[in-house]
Amino acid sequence: MSKLYAIGEALIDFIPHTKGVALKNVAAFDTQVGGAPANVASCVAKLGKQSALLTQLGQDAFGDLIVDTLNEVGVDTSYIKRTDEANTGLAFVSLTEDGERDFAFYRKPSADMLMDNVDVTFTSADMLHFCSVDLIPSPMRDTHVKVIHQMHNAGGTIVFDPNLRFPLWPSKEALKEAVLEFLPLAHIVKVSDEELEFLTGSSHVDSIQTLFNGYTEVVIYTEGKNGASIYTQDGCIARHPGYKVNVQDTTGAGDAFIGSVIYQLLGHNAVDYIKYHADSILSFSNKVGALTTTNKGAIQSLPTISMIEQLKEEQ
Repeated sequence: MSKLYAIGEALIDFIPHTKGVALKNVAAFDTQVGGAPANVASCVAKLGKQSALLTQLGQDAFGDLIVDTLNEVGVDTSYIKRTDEANTGLAFVSLTEDGERDFAFYRKPSADMLMDNVDVTFTSADMLHFCSVDLIPSPMRDTHVKVIHQMHNAGGTIVFDPNLRFPLWPSKEALKEAVLEFLPLAHIVKVSDEELEFLTGSSHVDSIQTLFNGYTEVVIYTEGKNGASIYTQDGCIARHPGYKVNVQDTTGAGDAFIGSVIYQLLGHNAVDYIKYHADSILSFSNKVGALTTTNKGAIQSLPTISMIEQLKEEQ
């Protein structure tokens, strides 16, 4: 049975009650379980396939909340470690009127950064997802290297979504260097329009071709409300304009998008399947990403299959 393993941070997002207020002026927040790897694993599980999260949490109430929430949505939490050496990571968020975000992170260090190993066995049918947040110099970065190597040896598929968070790095140059080091290790790369310009120095889609190095065979290029495209070394093979919805909070939308891509790829030869079913994969994943923005938070906003099918009927 194929399974997604997402490695990286799980944290608590503090989502403001009111939009259009600067973070320093937000008076009240709701707590939501977040962190891109946790969101992706939750999306896959909620849609009906197997996923596990590889991370470490503090021995605190926030860690308990994360484990409980992931269990409820169906994510395998048996690989989650706990420590009393650091607390579970926190992120405070402010929202503009159109749902865009500003973050303040509390993780110097957080428990996930200190995870120095994980005992996991992969098969060739499995997939691994990771982002750049936990690639900052730390024991967790070294754990990423080991796990990626294990997945390569097993013959599975690796997906990298840089998911850039500049405030967590000592410099933009250090972040760029880390991402460019890990990009060639992934078979499938997801990159946004803003991330493409940061990584390549060009906003032109032609620069996508510079990302095809090492193991990389597919690049998924996202443009927010303007949809997404899929590229191979031969160029763009599919594009979808996205869906119009009433946006409340964009938190987790990109994670839901790539999570739904992975959901569709599990059980297949992932790279070949995405090449031959690019149009339907984009359509489905754009629905999931769009619907996730219609409520606050990430995991609790993930749509069900019936909600996705309903959006299809209305478009």
